[in-house]
Amino acid sequence: MRHLLSTISLVLLLQGFPVVAQAQVSENTGGGSSEAIQQVITAKLMTNAADGNFYPERLINRAELASILVKAFRLDKQEAANQPKSITVGDVPRSHWAYQDIQTVLKTDVMKGYRGNLFFPNQRVTRAEALAIFAQAYGVFQFSDDAVNDILAAYPDAGSIPNWARRAIATVVTEGFINTDAQNNISPLKPMTRGDMAYLLSKYLQRQQQQPETPVVPTTTDSPQLP
Repeated sequence: MRHLLSTISLVLLLQGFPVVAQAQVSENTGGGSSEAIQQVITAKLMTNAADGNFYPERLINRAELASILVKAFRLDKQEAANQPKSITVGDVPRSHWAYQDIQTVLKTDVMKGYRGNLFFPNQRVTRAEALAIFAQAYGVFQFSDDAVNDILAAYPDAGSIPNWARRAIATVVTEGFINTDAQNNISPLKPMTRGDMAYLLSKYLQRQQQQPETPVVPTTTDSPQLP
């Protein structure tokens, strides 16, 4: 099948037709389906590597997460992001590729730095961290503790979710953004992969699609008057 796709792609290129990036998605989706990956690439929230592969099994670091969130939520358009004074970040110089995005997530309080004005841009994030930060950008629902426990009760490993992330992850679960393993585990302490992030973003994009308008019910002179 792969040889057939390669042949088709070559023929299309020779005839001047663009080849859709779907054929470039790695077979191991790392938590995200090929369709989800294609959606986020099309939306320009994530990109393929220089060799044309997505590598969904690769892990997400804090700088990459910051860049993705700025694009997904247009954080750079928020008033707080446009404060003229920069935030001093000892380990993120102006020459860093994600400098501006890191400034944006810090100014908008979507992500936090560490003591000593450090950000640790290359530090990998767990699923709990990534989901909680995503929920922070999305808007964490103010569930009661009992409601959070009820929402998370369906997941066998809910007890391993850190307390600080439970309400945020309950928000992501309620919105249908989360992916789980075959046993319905959230796996909060495992590293967040690019495939996981693609799945999350694809569900978010689907939620953002315009809903059909509510049909207008015609009124008649015989309709009862509502209070």
